Amino acid sequence: MTAPLGEELARLAALHGVATSYQPAPDRTVTASPTAVVRALAALGVDAGTPQAVRDALGVRERALAERLLPPTLVSWNGGPCEALAALPEGTRLSVATEQGETRDAAEGLPHGIHRLTATAPDGRTAHVHLVVAPPRLPTPPERSYGLLVQLYSLLSRRSWGMGDLGDLRELADWAGRVLGAGFVQVNPLHAAVPGAPTDPSPYRPSSRRFPDPVHLRVEEIPEDAYVEDRAPAERAARLREAVLEKGELIDRDAVWEAKRQALERVAEVPLGPGRRAAYCDFLAEQGQALEDHATWCALAEVHGPEWSRWPEGLRDPRSAETARARRELMHRVDFHSRLVWLTDTQLTGAQRAAREAGMGIGIVHDLAVGVHPSGADAWAQQEYFAAGMSVGAPPDAFNARGQDWGLPPWRPDRLAESGYAPYRRLLRGLFRYAGALRVDHVMGLFRLWWVPQGEAPTEGTYVRYDAEAMLAVLVLEASRAGAVVIGEDLGTVEPGVREALRARGVLGTSVLWFERDWDGDGHPLPPDHWRADCLATATTHDLPSTAARLTGEHVELRDRLGLLTRPIEEERAEAAADTGEWLALLTRLGLLAGTAGGGDPSSEEAEVQAVHRFLLRTPARMIGVWLPDCVGDRRPQNLPGTWDQYPNWRLPIADGRGRPVPLEDLVASPRLHALIDVLKEALEN
Repeated sequence: MTAPLGEELARLAALHGVATSYQPAPDRTVTASPTAVVRALAALGVDAGTPQAVRDALGVRERALAERLLPPTLVSWNGGPCEALAALPEGTRLSVATEQGETRDAAEGLPHGIHRLTATAPDGRTAHVHLVVAPPRLPTPPERSYGLLVQLYSLLSRRSWGMGDLGDLRELADWAGRVLGAGFVQVNPLHAAVPGAPTDPSPYRPSSRRFPDPVHLRVEEIPEDAYVEDRAPAERAARLREAVLEKGELIDRDAVWEAKRQALERVAEVPLGPGRRAAYCDFLAEQGQALEDHATWCALAEVHGPEWSRWPEGLRDPRSAETARARRELMHRVDFHSRLVWLTDTQLTGAQRAAREAGMGIGIVHDLAVGVHPSGADAWAQQEYFAAGMSVGAPPDAFNARGQDWGLPPWRPDRLAESGYAPYRRLLRGLFRYAGALRVDHVMGLFRLWWVPQGEAPTEGTYVRYDAEAMLAVLVLEASRAGAVVIGEDLGTVEPGVREALRARGVLGTSVLWFERDWDGDGHPLPPDHWRADCLATATTHDLPSTAARLTGEHVELRDRLGLLTRPIEEERAEAAADTGEWLALLTRLGLLAGTAGGGDPSSEEAEVQAVHRFLLRTPARMIGVWLPDCVGDRRPQNLPGTWDQYPNWRLPIADGRGRPVPLEDLVASPRLHALIDVLKEALEN
């Protein structure tokens, strides 16, 4: 434990939502680093560098809170009572300018939306604030269902250009809905990446969460492509596809993008027909300044490189005269990147439409990353909303004694509230355009985030709180408008009360089989009837070993080969075997380990994988997710946390148990896949 903070600094921090301690375990409290607290306050615009500065800032904050009528954003669930309004001085006049363009008295029933409320107190004080009126909770999924989980880049077909694309996603969803009876397909974040040499392959550190990445486009399905005579990019794409599927090479995202970029530039030279031109203009008008900023960043990055902090000084400000001039000079490229967003949005919408038409109750489940790259388009265009000099991460815990620094700048909670959560609302609306459901990565970030000062170790961070009620209200409002489900990734250390708050608003959680133990009791595997119903239940995720690898212990051997073990391999093997053995014993007691669907050996790896999924169907979970690589026996994780250049994270195609790539056309015909799906169908029917 570090030395306690001064009383005045602790009071100042508390008034700005900056934690001065945290609990890595219920019986242990750790005092936050004074450096972290002071720098977090500085990132919020508060000088706490000296004792006098702390006293001055404390006085300013206390006076401001005492004098203000209302906080900048209020929440009303379904038009119900709001504590802040109830606490106003008697005689305060209230009026509401609704999102729908009406003016109403606050006592009237208000429609769902983001409204502007004006409060005028008898003493003359006036407040103009945002009022979020949201439904009380999201509806549960339309029916209990199972679906497929896949990293889209890994889903190559014999028509793709060296990595999975939106055509492959549409085909998978159409087939899975019609043939398998699946209710959804969940994919990795498809946010726009930061260009580079090489590009960061992680989909969880994007340039923009607001706009999708055109690398996922199926070029041949763009109508204008039919009028392009130069087929050289497509021929290059065939070589890229062959390198992965036939030669076993890694997915080369940069090479794929270079081929697609050349093809898309030729496509962009083809004039749009009148109807297509009108649709594109409508899209530009609808997306407005946000899209113009994104496309401008893309154009400037082509000239000056992707790190906007190194651009000429005038271009670092998206609202400067220099940036406006550069935008005019680069208008051809700005239009090109705007058109790519439109084309990608169109294909994403088409994939969701195909999924629903195929009978899926939910359709495509998209993934919202927890943050953005500090050099990317969002960080440039929305600078006022990001905390300068800070990075999001995680404190030390039982799984990582050194903590984590994810290299993502956090949003400033004060600026979000002052804007009525405008960038958050725009982000959600953009994603819900084509999502039947949204998975929110690290959903605990709606409540608080671990801020790490740049240049400091992750252990030297502290938590900063967000207005969780407002964040949840906006999420519930936008999801309800879209008729979409929301799934929170709530794995790991979760603050008390968070899961309960999410469940109260209809946000599903995430349960992974190997982590579901009776941690408050004997520590044994949790029987299926003790699982929560309001969750997506899975056997694994993109950050974990495949089910086959875990059952066979191959995940331990992989970590040993990469030098990642912190104990002797014999100890690691024994622990992994004991963990797996407990689960297999439970599966046997429940009568689930009875051989493969075709009557094969009950001790075979395939039979055990099927038994694991029979178990998931025994739980009350509303959604059951099947990791698509598990359907063909893939041994390799898509991402191995804690590695960078030791392992090919985010670059592996789906493969069979021998590591041979399995294209989409072969995957859908796989006997092993169909045997596993038959298990799921039978369990659901019974």
